[in-house]
Amino acid sequence: MTSAVERPVAGYAEIEARLAAAGLRPRGAFCPDRDDGLGPGVAWLLLLGAIGGSVWPAFEKSAEYSDGEANPLDRWSARVIGDLAQSLGGTALYPFGGPPYRPFLRWAQQAEGLTPSPLGMLIHPLHGLWHSYRGALAFAAVPAGWHTGDPSPSPCPECAAPCLSACPVGAFTAEGYDVVTCRRHLATEAGTPCMSGGCLARRACPVAPDLAYDREQTDFHMRAFLGSTP
Repeated sequence: MTSAVERPVAGYAEIEARLAAAGLRPRGAFCPDRDDGLGPGVAWLLLLGAIGGSVWPAFEKSAEYSDGEANPLDRWSARVIGDLAQSLGGTALYPFGGPPYRPFLRWAQQAEGLTPSPLGMLIHPLHGLWHSYRGALAFAAVPAGWHTGDPSPSPCPECAAPCLSACPVGAFTAEGYDVVTCRRHLATEAGTPCMSGGCLARRACPVAPDLAYDREQTDFHMRAFLGSTP
């Protein structure tokens, strides 16, 4: 359970401006109920994250990026979002640091009406598969100036799903994602195209290809994935 801190809540316009200055984007919000895993003191939950490579310039300039310690992006997210929580009157929550883990994927579907793609990742109708969540802010009140938006339909039902046939080792099937097979492939010479360019299945999605990560950000994420615990 989470209790939002009882202190004045900034208006939504100020929240957006502060997020932009920190290198983050608002990723949808909703008013939770008792089934959302949050305490009764939380009136509004705002998800924070990236669209395409939007978070990369700020993270790349940070001390966490270059200090050589483990989990630099998570540590950067915790510091930046923690500071935002203090200044905006909210409580910081994160998708990492578990177990147990916060239900960010469920929250994302409530906040922006997203649905799973054939790859399992949530697909955004405008941003495709090139978006992510770095944390959330829980507030004791709904900020002035915020209003709910109408979710757009998923692009997947009308798509031929080239993502499913793009993986060279068939790691994505109707049964789910075979992470072991994927990681084994990445560790071989045959996996070089995936390591250097990013997941070929993800890149095959026709929605928002212009938001795909550049080479440096791709290298960072692929090395982190290959070095993580299966």
